[in-house]
Amino acid sequence: MELERERGITIKAQAVRVEYTARDGETYRLHLIDTPGHVDFTYEVSRSLAACDGALLLVDAAQGVEAQTLANSYLAVDAGLELIPALNKIDLPGAEPERVAHEIAELLGESVEDTLRVSAKTGDGVEDLLESIVERIPAPKGDPDAPARALIFDSEFNQYRGVVAYVRVVDGELRKGEAVVAMQTGTLADIDDIGFFGPDMTPVDSLGAGEVGYLITGVKDVAQLRVGDTLTSRARPAVEALPGYREPVPMVFCGLFPIETDQFDDLREALHRLALNDAALSFQPETSQALGFGFRCGFLGLLHMDIVRERLEREYDLELLATTPNVEYRVTLTDGSDELVHSPSEMPDRARVADIYEPFIRATILCPKEHVGAVMELCQERRGHHVDMTFLSEARTQLRYDLPLAEIVLDFFDQLKSRTKGYASLDYELTGMRPSDLVRLDILLAGEQVDALSMVVHRDKAYGSGRRLTERLQKQIPRQQFEVAIQASIGSKIIARESVKPMRKDVIAKCYGGDISRKRKLLEKQKAGKKRMKQVGRVEIPQEAFLSVLQIGE
Repeated sequence: MELERERGITIKAQAVRVEYTARDGETYRLHLIDTPGHVDFTYEVSRSLAACDGALLLVDAAQGVEAQTLANSYLAVDAGLELIPALNKIDLPGAEPERVAHEIAELLGESVEDTLRVSAKTGDGVEDLLESIVERIPAPKGDPDAPARALIFDSEFNQYRGVVAYVRVVDGELRKGEAVVAMQTGTLADIDDIGFFGPDMTPVDSLGAGEVGYLITGVKDVAQLRVGDTLTSRARPAVEALPGYREPVPMVFCGLFPIETDQFDDLREALHRLALNDAALSFQPETSQALGFGFRCGFLGLLHMDIVRERLEREYDLELLATTPNVEYRVTLTDGSDELVHSPSEMPDRARVADIYEPFIRATILCPKEHVGAVMELCQERRGHHVDMTFLSEARTQLRYDLPLAEIVLDFFDQLKSRTKGYASLDYELTGMRPSDLVRLDILLAGEQVDALSMVVHRDKAYGSGRRLTERLQKQIPRQQFEVAIQASIGSKIIARESVKPMRKDVIAKCYGGDISRKRKLLEKQKAGKKRMKQVGRVEIPQEAFLSVLQIGE
C-alpha cells in the first residue's frame, strides 16, 4: 500500500507462498503471512496466528525488544504456536546482536544460542532460518479426504470481480467451478477463480488441506462473505464450522462527516467496502446539528483511526471532517439502570447521573533508563497509577501504568516519543471500567449549544480545556453585526467566556457640530437595533472553526 511505503509501517497482513528446497534434498512449500507490529493492528496479528502453525519472531538488532514484541510474543504463545526467535538487520553499523540476543533469551526463557542472526539485506543466515522453519514448525494438520472446510482470514473488494476472499483450507479440497456455501451467513456461490499468492495472484485448479490462497465467487454484496466464516462444499457439506474469530472491541470513537453534504451516500458505500478489508472497523449513522449527516465510527486506536480516514480520502476520493476522538463510557443513572455512551452529546443530564465509568488500560512502556523520569512525569500528568518497574537489562527499563484510555487517545504517544527522543515504545491492553469524576463540557455560541464541540473531561481539567477552546474559537468565528458570546459550560455553570466584538457602522459621521442630543439619539437607535438583532440573529460557524478546534494535534 502507498500509505505503508510512506509511513514505513505494515498496516495489512500479507500472505505469500514459496517453494524451498532444503539441505536434505526435499522440496517444501511454505505459506508465510507478514503481520503488522503496532498495537492498533493487534487484531490483524491474532487473525493471522489463528490461521498458522508457527511464528517467526523478528527483532531489530539495533532497536532491541520493544513493547509490541512482548505483546505479540504472548499472543503467539497463547495460540500454542512454535516460536522461532531471530535477530534481523545485523549488517547495520548500530547493531548490537549480543545485547539484543540476551534480551530475547530473557523474554522467552531460552538460551542465547537459540536466537538466529539474520540480515535480510545481505542474505546472511537466511538459509539457516529457512532450515529451522522446516525442522521446528509442524506441518499443517488436516484431513484431505474429509468434507471441505476453509477459513476466511481476510478479504477485499474488487470493483470488477466482487469480493475476493483470502482462505486457509483446513480439511478437504476446493476446486474451480465448485458450488460452495458460507456456514454462518448461508451465502451460496460458485468458485469463479481460485489460486495462491506468489506474491501476485496465481490461478490454480484447486487448493488442498493446509494450503492458503484466494477465492473469487462473484458475490457483490460485501456483507455476504465475512471474515471468520467457514466455506464448505454444497455437494458434500461439513457438519461443524471452524471456530472463527472473536469480534474486535472498538476502543476509540469519532464522527466522520463529509465536507460536501451530497457525498454522504459515497461515504456509506466506501465504509462498507473498507470494513470488508478491515474487520476491526465498525460504524453507524449519526446526525449533528452543526455538521449534518455522517457516521460514528469505532476504531482500535488512534493510528487505526488516522489510517482509515486517510484510506477513505485517498482510495475513495472523499473529503472528510473528523470530530475529536473519544472513548465509550458507562453511565449508572439514579434509577439504577446503566447506559453506554459513545459520544459526548449522548451524555445524560447531570441530575440523572449517579456514576460515570471510563475504560482503563494497562500500559507497558519500554525505554532507556535515563528517560524513566520523563516517562513517569508524563504518566502522572495523565492521571496514571504506577504498577511496577523492572530492569530488562543494564540500559533498558520496563514501566507499567494503569491509565484512563481517554488520556492516551489524543497525543500521548507523540508526547512519549518526544520526551524520550524516540526511544520509548508503548503497548497496552484494556483492563476494564473504573468510576471517575467526569463532566460534560459544552460550548455555547450566542446562547445556543453546539453539539459537535461537546467533550467529556475530568473535572480537574475542565477549566483549562474550556479556556483553550473558547480562545481558539474566538479567533475563528467571523465578526457579526452584533456581539457574539462564546461560552464553555458544565451543566448550567459557565466556566469560561470570550466575546467576538460586533462590526459597527459610524452613524454619527455626518453630524458636524450641533447639539449632543442629536448624536446620542442616533447612537441609542443603533444600540436598540443591535439588541433586536442579537435576539433574532444566528451565528453561522465556518468549517475552519470546527477544523481548528477538532485538530487532533492541538
